[in-house]
Amino acid sequence: MVTRVQKWGNSQGLRFSKAIMTEARINVGDQVNVSVNDGQIIVEPFTKVRGKYDLRELVSRMPTNDQVEETEWGGPTGKEAW
Repeated sequence: MVTRVQKWGNSQGLRFSKAIMTEARINVGDQVNVSVNDGQIIVEPFTKVRGKYDLRELVSRMPTNDQVEETEWGGPTGKEAW
């Protein structure tokens, strides 16, 4: 798709067709991340990480040979029904 940079007030902008927006999985009003890499402008959907940590990044750092073990916490101490 060929488009033209246009002036809107004191800013410049691009218009994207609905097909481009659909393929990029971006909707009107969505936040996007804009960056420049080797002279190319890259626009990609902004994925907000809830909280301080990114679960995918944390899981990727787990050792591959990590073994999960069950822990004995003792008997019920209240009105738990097991």
